[in-house]
Amino acid sequence: MPPMNAPIDRCTDASSSPPRLRRDINLGTLAELPPASRGWRPTLAEQLALLKADGHEAAQVWQPSAEAARAVLDAGLVVTGICRALLPAEVDAIVRAQREVGCQITTLHVGNSFETDAEMDALAAAVLEASARHGHPVYVETHRGTMTQDLRRTLDLVARFPELRFNADLSHWYTGHELTYGGEFYERAARLQPVFERVRFVHARVGNPGCIQTGLDDPGDYLTHFRWMWQRCFEGFLRGAGPGDYLSFNAELLPQKMGADFWLHYAQPRSDLAGDPLRGEPSDRYNDAERLWRMASDCFDAARAAVTGAP
Repeated sequence: MPPMNAPIDRCTDASSSPPRLRRDINLGTLAELPPASRGWRPTLAEQLALLKADGHEAAQVWQPSAEAARAVLDAGLVVTGICRALLPAEVDAIVRAQREVGCQITTLHVGNSFETDAEMDALAAAVLEASARHGHPVYVETHRGTMTQDLRRTLDLVARFPELRFNADLSHWYTGHELTYGGEFYERAARLQPVFERVRFVHARVGNPGCIQTGLDDPGDYLTHFRWMWQRCFEGFLRGAGPGDYLSFNAELLPQKMGADFWLHYAQPRSDLAGDPLRGEPSDRYNDAERLWRMASDCFDAARAAVTGAP
């Protein structure tokens, strides 16, 4: 274990097993699923039982209450947390609260994208201090509308705070920054290597240059591009990883809206499909989550071969 005065670099289960990719999931993937989805269940307890039966090890909950965390734990799953921190003073309380309800990891949306460099630095320092103080993994998410929205400023932040570790939700950059612009995807993405090598958690979705979350059968090069980025993230994790270390891989495939009026616009229902069993959603998000896991597993195998030289 690292000393308690150091932020947590990576997660470990303290076993002698080789470093691995852990199959986890963000519970938003099961939110508002149409009844025809393979993942639809009428209650949270039944959803969690399905996740356990299908081989997931952890479920991530937004700002989990003690009750929500207990439901996940009672299902035999690990609970991880996610939250938003706008001010440095908020970070420690969030991390402490999530650790106290049983969260193994916390990922954070940090800031609102309008920060000065000095304000970004204060937030980054608060994340690292809270991770060290509580002996708890805290990973900053790559996300629009937060301080990691801008690629150049994020790279500069990493140069100033190389101990930061990340939750990679790369569709926010792939779509939001149009990484394919000018046919320059590989040249542009290669410049993100300082972030890729610090990824310890993944929010798995894929997007294309015009849509933040797409189905997996749309035409285009986007799947090839995400495989390339994920492999670089996994290589970064594996370099320096030891027995028992794991990277948490979480499908996060969100609906168009949650509840009556919280519009997200991630899934893109089509009006001409409104009468079909999936209520207009272009694919079954739960099935897509499984496909993303298989895709990531292949990328992890390729990353292991690249790092170790093994066939």
